[in-house]
Amino acid sequence: MSQRIGEQRSPGFWPLATVFALFVLFLYGPMITIFVLSFQGPEGGLTFPLRGVSLHWFYKLAEGLGTVDIGAAFRRSLALGAVVMAFTVVLSVLAGLAFRKKLAGSNALFFVTVASLIMPSIIISLGIGLQFRLIDTGIKSVLTAMDATTLLEGYGTALGLFSSALGAHLTWTLPFGLLIMFAVFNRFNPAYEEAARDLGATPWQTFRFVVLPLIGPSIVGIGMFGFTLSWDEIARTSQAIGDVNTLPLELQGLTSTVTTPSIYALGTVTTVVSLLVMAVALGSAALLRRRAVRPR
Repeated sequence: MSQRIGEQRSPGFWPLATVFALFVLFLYGPMITIFVLSFQGPEGGLTFPLRGVSLHWFYKLAEGLGTVDIGAAFRRSLALGAVVMAFTVVLSVLAGLAFRKKLAGSNALFFVTVASLIMPSIIISLGIGLQFRLIDTGIKSVLTAMDATTLLEGYGTALGLFSSALGAHLTWTLPFGLLIMFAVFNRFNPAYEEAARDLGATPWQTFRFVVLPLIGPSIVGIGMFGFTLSWDEIARTSQAIGDVNTLPLELQGLTSTVTTPSIYALGTVTTVVSLLVMAVALGSAALLRRRAVRPR
């Protein structure tokens, strides 16, 4: 049987298979290289050949990298990613429900929403940073006019992890969430909702017991996108976060100062977190699909 299938392959199969294999190697080769080099022994360097195999550089990473507080940056990135994920899910679902009905100016609103995907990320970051500095100027002017000296001295900046940085990340994650929800609701059969209403269900009950279970896997996917896109975002964060750094920004700064495989160990840890989030998301989506088709 395998021989017969092999004989049916077109002459272009092997060249295309070779191109695909090279593409996969190009795509995942750098990540695999970082993984391998992060498990070197104490004498390991930043390049091949591999010198021993151990967890030495992970222990060094846990001890800290100079004056950089990796643990604090890690926690900040986790917290910001979780908040961005929650906002992305909630706002995307609400927008998807709203766009199911005809809205005045809906086309213009849609294009405005997704326009940030085609804007250079660094420009968006600079714009948000300037906007919040204008807010700082306005607040300080008001405090000065009110002669609130104590508040003025204690005021720092409106730039921060859950203000300007959160907004910058949402300009990146929300368009993806909206596009997913629009695609889901475009093929959603409203007959399920009509059947629920015929049986006396309220709008909330219809959404909770009919719509939500059906779109649940897609919501999990939006959450995964929201977290992972926020987790490794650099450009949109760089000018809009204020006086603290997320883990990707710290990692970017360390590339010019750290000359040991500790930086590879940090890259491995951050990648593993992303892979765990993806695994949880895929598992949750599969579980929701199984529950949706299970006979009651």
